[in-house]
Amino acid sequence: MAGASIETTLELWASSLRDVKRRMHPLFTQDRVARSAEAFLDGLLGEERRKTGWMRAEAAGDPGPWRQQAILGRRRWDADALRDIVRDYALETLADDDAVFVVDETGFLKQGKASCGVSRQYTGSAGKITNCQIGVFACYVSGHGHAFIDRELYLPKSWTDDKARMAKAHVPQELIDRANGGFATKPALALAMIERAIAANVPFSFVAADTVYGVGDIEMALRRAGKGYVLGAKSNDTFYSWGKPSAVASTAKEIADRLPLSAWKRLSAGSGTKGERLHDWAYVELADLAGGDYNEAQGGQVWTRGLLIRRKIVDGDLAFFTTWAPSGTTIEALAKIEGHRWAIEDSFETAKNELGLDHNETRSWHGWRRHVSLVMLAFAMMATIRVHANGPATPSPKKIRRTMTTKAARPRSTAN
Repeated sequence: MAGASIETTLELWASSLRDVKRRMHPLFTQDRVARSAEAFLDGLLGEERRKTGWMRAEAAGDPGPWRQQAILGRRRWDADALRDIVRDYALETLADDDAVFVVDETGFLKQGKASCGVSRQYTGSAGKITNCQIGVFACYVSGHGHAFIDRELYLPKSWTDDKARMAKAHVPQELIDRANGGFATKPALALAMIERAIAANVPFSFVAADTVYGVGDIEMALRRAGKGYVLGAKSNDTFYSWGKPSAVASTAKEIADRLPLSAWKRLSAGSGTKGERLHDWAYVELADLAGGDYNEAQGGQVWTRGLLIRRKIVDGDLAFFTTWAPSGTTIEALAKIEGHRWAIEDSFETAKNELGLDHNETRSWHGWRRHVSLVMLAFAMMATIRVHANGPATPSPKKIRRTMTTKAARPRSTAN
């Protein structure tokens, strides 16, 4: 489907920007602070490649970055309330009962030791152990589009074991006082986001995530909630079957190695930037279980536990996924669900390259959450514009900004 014209897209851009500013305005007790927050959002959406305080201040016409910095650090407002605004705003356009709730993490490279949560730790963003913060994010992915709807900053043990360090970074006292210094694993942060989404009646049918999040607590919570999952598994994880014609009691790798050629299907996990993302897939059903065993409300519904295997066409590299799906769910459907994880990777790249997700200059707990939540709002606005402009042919933020600049220049050249 052809995208909307540039003129229509610009109108959508302007009306959407007014809308999101109106929604976040009640978070601030003073109009001047709200205006500074609006200018901050303008800066994130602006054409400057680096979204630093000085760059945003220059775009806003401020003499320095102090107002921008105050929004993230000194002013009193609730970043979690903004997170909920972002979620509700995104769902107005993207909501779908068949949506997939995708969880993943990304790294924020840092210098020094003062930024909240910073530590030498592995991040896929750099592909190595390096000095960074780690954020765990939830992305809502439906047939309409995708947007971030939740986030948490991961605090490693080197932080949660040091209460003075936590206090200096303005981590809330109630978190400092918790058992283990408030330490929460990445799966625990993901589970909290899943539970928030379920409590808020966010419509989705599956959760997709990589091996970090394929743990028992998440699996059991989703079974009780009547949600399916496609979660990464390790090659040496052991899988057992029962009540199936072929008995299985082996590691994921051993199961894959014994599969006949007829068990593999070449399927698309969805469209990417370079076309269909084709892999070879195999699916092994392990057991059929009654949903009522986990939640009485699911009485009579049968769910299938399985092992999904993906094999790269080029080099035969294998990836494994533990699955939980309504009985009769096809391998084609499961491959598509797993493929939805691509959306969050695309979202990280776009949010960092276009909206300054990793350009946060604050060191505090609140600063990180506020900056990230404002970026999420900007991203959700762009996702909404894309849908209302009729599909993926909608110009990117960079192209729209370039067009706006060009149009703004035309009257001046005519006057000369």
